[in-house]
Amino acid sequence: MTALPERTVDSKFPAGDSDDSADREPVATNSEQKAIENKSLKASFLTSFFTSTLSIFERRSDSFSVEKKPTKSRSYGWTTAVRKVVTSGSMRRLQERILGTSRFDNLSMTSQIWFLGKCYKLSLEESSQCSDPGNSYAAFLEDFSSRIWITYRKGFEPIGESKFTCDVNWGCMIRSSQMLVAQALILHHLGRSWRKPLQKPYDLQYVEVLHLFGDSSTCAFSIHNLLQAGRGYGLAAGSWLGPYAICRTWETLARANKEQAEHDKCKESLPMVLYIVSGDEDGEQGGAPVVCIEVAAKLGSHFSKGQLEWAPILLLVPLVLGLEKINPRYIPLLWETFTFPQSVGILGGKPGASTYIVGVQDDKALYLDPHEVQPAVDIRRDDSEADCTSYHCSTVRHLPFDMIDPSLAIGFYCRDKGDFEDFCSRASQLADSSNGAPLFTVVQNLQPAKPIPCHVGTDHNRGIDDSSVENFSDIGGQVHEDEWQIL
Repeated sequence: MTALPERTVDSKFPAGDSDDSADREPVATNSEQKAIENKSLKASFLTSFFTSTLSIFERRSDSFSVEKKPTKSRSYGWTTAVRKVVTSGSMRRLQERILGTSRFDNLSMTSQIWFLGKCYKLSLEESSQCSDPGNSYAAFLEDFSSRIWITYRKGFEPIGESKFTCDVNWGCMIRSSQMLVAQALILHHLGRSWRKPLQKPYDLQYVEVLHLFGDSSTCAFSIHNLLQAGRGYGLAAGSWLGPYAICRTWETLARANKEQAEHDKCKESLPMVLYIVSGDEDGEQGGAPVVCIEVAAKLGSHFSKGQLEWAPILLLVPLVLGLEKINPRYIPLLWETFTFPQSVGILGGKPGASTYIVGVQDDKALYLDPHEVQPAVDIRRDDSEADCTSYHCSTVRHLPFDMIDPSLAIGFYCRDKGDFEDFCSRASQLADSSNGAPLFTVVQNLQPAKPIPCHVGTDHNRGIDDSSVENFSDIGGQVHEDEWQIL
């Protein structure tokens, strides 16, 4: 969709030195704010032109192969030339220049960054002996550049009968969701401390994660298969969708892939429970989504067919936090979720322009941008020498938190029972500090009962506080799923 009036910070991977570390981010004035708003208007028009033009050229048409007249050939040659110009790196740089992107407006070098559960306490004196290399700006950039970056692609196999071979101008929400799930898979298989190696051969587990998101119907989590799974939620090639619909689409795809894998061992499936946390309009918190510990346990037992006490779990929490703009009271709560060790980011961005938000600094949201057009690549799962450069980004982009679209979805990955208990404890404390307007709440079960002191685990430091657990009623003994949709 439309591009964001963004600010960027460039780096080279791996991030070695930082010549810009002495620069501080200037405080925006009222005139600067107006300038940003004017640039936003230009961005809406100009990017629509660039992406719409590209979308036209990337759609296949059988009419070109029906007649072979000289005029047709000349026309096709002209459109091919224009397409090359539109998709070239120089055009991208020109577009960014017109839209007002500044590559000199750096992040603050004195404020801490929370990045997917890890804190980087930046310092202007990183080279001193007192500086912790693990908290340096270079360490943050290395971490950022190691995250999986999934963008618009062109030249992939047609999506079903639509003849789309490119997802420019409509696939950003799908790409953002792929990045979030890819991060959960990296955590699951390789851990939070994993960084992209500097040299080949690569770890085959890492290569296999990339293979899962290839742009082909043979790849488990491809855009092709997501669109197929999301038909019931209105997904179609060429159409945009919101966070709630994409969360439910992933739920449908994960279920279908698991059923296929049970009959065909060669089929890949999500190696974790997918729990979509929905609202309960009868709840005491006025409809805030409810994480139910008992439901999570039952989902895990069903996932492992009773063979494991607990299973890894990915929680997706779709939310609507305002009408046209996000309600300011929720911004500190969203900010705080990035301090959770279980954080895998947020699906969000500007209205009509989804991004993958991965961190925060002061009043800024840091994100990976899917609005970059790259050629489709085929990464085989057993190719440790594969060229994976197009799946990593060294440009840190950010936008003011109060400009985020109120429709978004938060993700959390819990590796085991202890990790889930720690998440519930943190989430309950966050809800307690929300002044009656939590992002979501945590309950022990959905059975009608008076509040009873309960401990999820034996470790009181990781268990759930008795005072923070509420009990809700359940109709018919089944998990209630409110049928609310995003605005």
